[in-house]
Amino acid sequence: MTVSEKPYNMEKIFNGKAVYCPKGKASEYAKWACNLYNSCSGQCTYCYCKSLLRGIWSDVPTLKKSLVNEAVAMDIFKVETKKNISELQKHGLHFNFVSDPFLKETIHLNIRAMVWCIHNDIPVKALTKQTWWIDQYMKWIDYAGKIAFGFTLTDHDEMEPGCAPNIKRVKAMQKIHDMGHLTWASIEPIIQLDSSLKMIRSTAGYCDLYKIGLKSGSHLCSAALDEFINIVISENPYSKIYFKDSLLEQAGIRRELLPANNCVTRNYNIFNGTDNPD
Repeated sequence: MTVSEKPYNMEKIFNGKAVYCPKGKASEYAKWACNLYNSCSGQCTYCYCKSLLRGIWSDVPTLKKSLVNEAVAMDIFKVETKKNISELQKHGLHFNFVSDPFLKETIHLNIRAMVWCIHNDIPVKALTKQTWWIDQYMKWIDYAGKIAFGFTLTDHDEMEPGCAPNIKRVKAMQKIHDMGHLTWASIEPIIQLDSSLKMIRSTAGYCDLYKIGLKSGSHLCSAALDEFINIVISENPYSKIYFKDSLLEQAGIRRELLPANNCVTRNYNIFNGTDNPD
């Protein structure tokens, strides 16, 4: 697959109040996603959602207005998942793009939605920068093999004042992986190449999948990117790696030339270890 190819049929995209098919760069992370809340208390200085949700963004997450209240939101979520059940069972459902599913304000409804998915054979992919919830809430979502826990790792705590320190996220990933769960890391945005490489090295052996992408609007030296990509590939022969399109494009590397043993496409299914058909 080349970086210019668009694997999804945009005419078939579903956009509901809670469940939808992401477009653009977000589609490289998931074909199906769930957003029940807007905003986040992470206060990340690089956050793209602040401009995306200009006018409604806040450091305090709130339920999407179209979902009315938590009871109605859950009913809407169930209707929308049932409507797309076969696709969701094949591709899984990602939590979340415009908030964090494990904030104190968002966790209860998100966990209810995740458990609903799992009971309906829909794999769940969750992405967070928080760790406080693990000891208290893991018992409610202890479905090994049916949920993949992801942590955003940048090694730049100063840019993420409302989040758990990166070292705590790394330790949380190791703990969850040792419990028998699938784990993945969002190495995005790359703030500095050496910082991202440090995060990858610190999670080697207990991260099943890395998704790696540039900071929006950043332009790095192609030679440095090429070297970074080759180091990541050579040092992680047993983990799967997805390099986002914009990163490969800046590095001048064609996706089809990457080694197939550990480099995957955006269609990679972490739950069965294969590329899903579109």
